[in-house]
Amino acid sequence: MPETTDTPELTGLYFRLFNEIGIISQLSRAMFEARLPDGLVLPHFTVINHLIRVKDGQTPLQVARAFQVPKTSMTHTLAGLEKRGLVEMRANPEDARSKQVWLTDAGRRFRDDAIAGMAPDVAGIADTLPMDVVREITDHLEALRIRLDAARV
Repeated sequence: MPETTDTPELTGLYFRLFNEIGIISQLSRAMFEARLPDGLVLPHFTVINHLIRVKDGQTPLQVARAFQVPKTSMTHTLAGLEKRGLVEMRANPEDARSKQVWLTDAGRRFRDDAIAGMAPDVAGIADTLPMDVVREITDHLEALRIRLDAARV
């Protein structure tokens, strides 16, 4: 049974949760970006990861909506990925006015290499939380992400 809602204590607790997630996001972003090839940043990785996790062949507008960013921002990110040969822009067979974003083999390798490159950093913090706790926390965070995603504004 859920705890009572709409209380200052509950709001404060969720604020603390989101605040910790935000700080962890900033710290982990810096750690992760330090391992990426020069010129690539976390938004490049997250787009590649999204296309692998969800599916490629989406339009730039669909990708922009998934990240809740303006299409112009996503177009810039995609241009950087295309310039590095990590994605390929192809004509959309259903709408000649738009394009679709397709991963290249290099894009898939980039994602795998980026994740593998985290190994030294993960090894350095792995004693903080046991693996079973990480799995449990991740399951809870996934449920929260799904709920927040469904409630997008």
